[in-house]
Amino acid sequence: MDSKPRLRLPTVDFSKTVLKTGTHEWDSVKLQVKVALEEYGCFEAIYDKVPTDLHKAVYSSLEELFDLPLSTKLKSKSTNPAGHGYIGQYPSVPLYESMGINDAINIENVESLASIMWPEKGNANFCKTITSFAQQMSELDQIVRRMVLESLGVEKYYEEHIESTNYHMRVMKYEGPKTSDTKVGLTPHTDKSTVTILSQNQVNGLEVQSKDGTWIDAKISPNSFIVVIGDAFFAWTNGRIHCPNHRVMMTGEKTRYSTGLFSNPKAGYILKTPEELLDEEHPLLFKPFDHSEFMSFFFTAEGQSCESALKTYCGV
Repeated sequence: MDSKPRLRLPTVDFSKTVLKTGTHEWDSVKLQVKVALEEYGCFEAIYDKVPTDLHKAVYSSLEELFDLPLSTKLKSKSTNPAGHGYIGQYPSVPLYESMGINDAINIENVESLASIMWPEKGNANFCKTITSFAQQMSELDQIVRRMVLESLGVEKYYEEHIESTNYHMRVMKYEGPKTSDTKVGLTPHTDKSTVTILSQNQVNGLEVQSKDGTWIDAKISPNSFIVVIGDAFFAWTNGRIHCPNHRVMMTGEKTRYSTGLFSNPKAGYILKTPEELLDEEHPLLFKPFDHSEFMSFFFTAEGQSCESALKTYCGV
């Protein structure tokens, strides 16, 4: 019998005290973030700044959204899978559907979606709930990124990082396969973002691949999040932090609702590894690139078929 303990993602608690830069508490949490991201590229973040009632309201809102007729959801259909619209009806991932909202921390953009989904009178409660949740997650994203930059000794780039960020939210539904057999909810992939903040209702399914290839069940506690490093941050840090493959595997009857807040570099902003992160032991891995142009490449036939779109597109 295999006696090896099952791997678990690291847990980092952001809720014990008020975190302020330069304090012992900040430095302690910052070290935990550094170690987790170097080894796993992700961690579970305990973050009680988001009220329990808001978590519950989000998943209620997602159920209301995805229960709309397909004909209505398709009115927000996007030709680009990274775009703002509805994604679903894919034979390779039949359990999955999602909806994207660009710049979701601004309520006007959520209201724009609501005016399409509920054309008669919109949905003020949906808009307020989604925007508030996105704003709260963006604060966690900024804490994590500040800690990473401080750990690498390049905190002087923090303001530039934040000012060049666009927050894209994708809300997701994974239908329970109605079987005890495990079915693919979403195929293995790395995110293309700087950082992704994931949440879910209490139906598990997310799995993260460790560096040795082992798949780890990401069991998220109530009111916590999974923080995942994306290709953009992996490239900018010159590979100093890990960018993990992850997937969703579903079983049983229950539907999984999930949200992802993706911090993406704005179109036209050039990602360039700072000179401070280059030396003999860490030669340049990626040439400077525009993230929006990289995304366009990713959705080409070549970008979809190569082992690493990032390395193919801008690897040295």
